[in-house]
Amino acid sequence: MAYVDHAFSISDEDIMMDSPNVVQNRPPIKEIGLAVSLLVFGSLGIAIGTVMACNRVGGDRAHGISFAILGSLLFIPGFYYTRIAYYAYKGYKGFSFANIPDV
Repeated sequence: MAYVDHAFSISDEDIMMDSPNVVQNRPPIKEIGLAVSLLVFGSLGIAIGTVMACNRVGGDRAHGISFAILGSLLFIPGFYYTRIAYYAYKGYKGFSFANIPDV
């Protein structure tokens, strides 16, 4: 008879047991709200900064360009996490609400 080490084998009982690492796929409301607000304020910042730079409203062109750069810094993470939340809501493969970091 050959020796069989059962310590590292996987049985049906091991698969059937509930593990404590079950992923809860509930939407994190605060994090999604923050992502959407970053997206909105970033879009507004880019639009207002572009108008300020083109029409020289509120100072010289440098003020508008800096405002647009600050708007883009808000827009990039807002768009990224809003896209993850949308795809997780729609149920696309590879996306879940666990990919959005906690606040």
